[in-house]
Order: sequence, then structure tokens, then C-alpha cells
Amino acid sequence: MVGGGIAGAATAWHLARDGAEVVLVERDEIGAAGSGANAGSLHAQLQPQPFRERGLAWAEAYRPATRFLLESIGVWRGLGDELGTDLEVSLTGGILVADTEAQLREVERKVATEREQGLSSELLSAADLRTLAPYLSERMIGGEYCADEGKANPLLATAALARAAAAAGARLRPRTELLDVRREAAGFAALTSSGVIRCRRLVSCGGVQAGIVTGLAGRSVPVAGEAIQASVTEAVEPLIRHLIYYAGAPLTLKQARAGSILIGGGWPAHERDGRATVSGESLLGNLAVAVRVVPEVRHARLIRTWAGFVNATASWLPVIGELPGEPGLFIGAFPYMGFTAGPLLGRVLADLVRGRTPETDIAGFAP
Repeated sequence: MVGGGIAGAATAWHLARDGAEVVLVERDEIGAAGSGANAGSLHAQLQPQPFRERGLAWAEAYRPATRFLLESIGVWRGLGDELGTDLEVSLTGGILVADTEAQLREVERKVATEREQGLSSELLSAADLRTLAPYLSERMIGGEYCADEGKANPLLATAALARAAAAAGARLRPRTELLDVRREAAGFAALTSSGVIRCRRLVSCGGVQAGIVTGLAGRSVPVAGEAIQASVTEAVEPLIRHLIYYAGAPLTLKQARAGSILIGGGWPAHERDGRATVSGESLLGNLAVAVRVVPEVRHARLIRTWAGFVNATASWLPVIGELPGEPGLFIGAFPYMGFTAGPLLGRVLADLVRGRTPETDIAGFAP
């Protein structure tokens, strides 16, 4: 296994408890990259930005990924109990709000598409918004409610999966960089910064590096990375009950159990020398949108802003499976929604590695 994020930890857990000998290498700390840098949203609805920019044809092509996310949220519902850890999972629903008639018409089209794809989405009037989420700005004239969404604590989830993997017998090697991979008769020889690891199968869950890892083994995959950022406020009194989006600009807004407000939505960060750094322009833009949608946010003091990478594909579709012509070489990359998809992706990859057909349909995601 290469990559110690949520997907890698979940895959290692499923494999180890199934009796497989597993070594997971991670060049930094477990959960230190995208799985720890994201804001913990559990997404199901079609994301407003690609729907607005790419339209119905994209939404139809994305249908298999929508099904995957819905199934993964089902996994999240019982994951904490299975791991014996409170992951702070809360599935109170997501609300997309609009403050212009043009935005609302777009939301109507999106709701119709989602309902046809099996999501429990419904259109909301201004009066519905006041009843469901009175903390929203009165300038919002309507929107959408998707009951299948919520949040979890990313700082707890990956760590819990890693502990479970280790308890099941997986060997975790953080601070171990993969340098090269050679094909051998019995599988692969992985040259790492702490020595050579020989394995029959190699699984890349390396996030933005997932395609580079498979490239070392002979077949690169077009998985890219985008630098984005998020912010968190001090703890305040309970205010925001749902996962909030805005149809007019990128935004995710939610409140953690501890009371802090998480502000994100995919605003771009700077990328310098392979590292993501905070953009002041994006910070001000993100905060302005948050206050536009939930005015009370203006009274919370900001305590931290951070940047990280999210993996990306041109189509937004995941890449999951054994690479053609490269027996024993697997990849699992779910762009943009990797935190939501991670627990189910781990189960699917473990099935593939063990030669089983997953119960989850992944026909549209072959490398």
C-alpha cells in the first residue's frame, strides 16, 4: 500500500482483517495530506460549480460517482461503531442557497437531475429556508435541501482507521518515501527510503501522487492535484446545523461539534515548489461569501487558515481498479470528494486486491 490517507488506511484495514499481509508506506505522517487538510464535509449532491459550468451532460456522466458517494455515506453511518471511535459523524443534510432568480433556476434543474439519480433532494422556498435554517441570510430567496449529507471529523477518521489496520496486523510505515518500483517475477520490489519491500501486489492510494506512484511501476495515470484552502473560527454557540453551499460562489460552511465554524469550498491556494500556501485574496473572498450567506459568522474570530492539495481528474470521475497490462498494480483515486468516498473506496480496493468482485459498481471508473 502506498499512501496513508483515509483511502489507504481503509484499504489496509480491510485487507489486514481479511488475513492479508499488508505494509502501508506514507512519506509524511498518517493522514497528514488531503485526508487531514480537508474540512470534513460528507458530500452527496452534485457540486454546484461543475454543474453550472458543465451542465446536464456532465451530471449524467457523473451518475456512477453519485451512486458511489451515496453508498459511502451509508458506510459512514456505522463506521464509528465499527471502529469503536466517535468520528463526530452528523448527517443533518446539506443546503444549497440562492439569492437571485437565475441561481434559483439553476438549482431547480440540479434538483430535478439529482432526484432522477436517486438523491433525496428537494426544492426550498424562502419560507422553507427560514423554517429549516433560520440562521441563513434573509436575502436568500430559495435553494435545495439534500438529506444525504453532513460532516465528520477528519482529524479522527483516518487515525481511527489506521489504528484499526495496525490492530488487525497491518504494518504502517510513516515517514517512508517510495523512491522506485521494479517488476519482479513474483510481483514488485518497492525501493523506499527505509529499504526494499517485496510484494505480490501494489496499491496506489497516494492522493495527488497516485498516478506518479503507478508511473514508477510502469503505467502513469492522469491524476492531478489542485491547491485549495480552508479556515476555522474560534468555538461559538451552536449556530449552523447543516452543510451549507452557495449557488453564486464557492462555499462550504458547517459547525463542528466543538463549536468552531469551518469555512471552505475549494478556493484556490498558491502552489510554490510543490507546497500549498495560503492566498490572502482567496481568504478574503471566502470569508466575504460566508458572511453573505450566514451573517452571524462575522462575529466569530478566525483562528487558522491552511492550504493543502486535493486530487483531481479532468472529468471529476474517480479512477479505481487494476491497471490494464500491469497485473497486480492497483489505483484508487476519488477526485475532490476523497474524504467522503474513502471508507467505501478502501473496501472496494481490498476486494479487488483479493480477486473478488466488489458489490459496489465501479464499471465506469476503470483506469
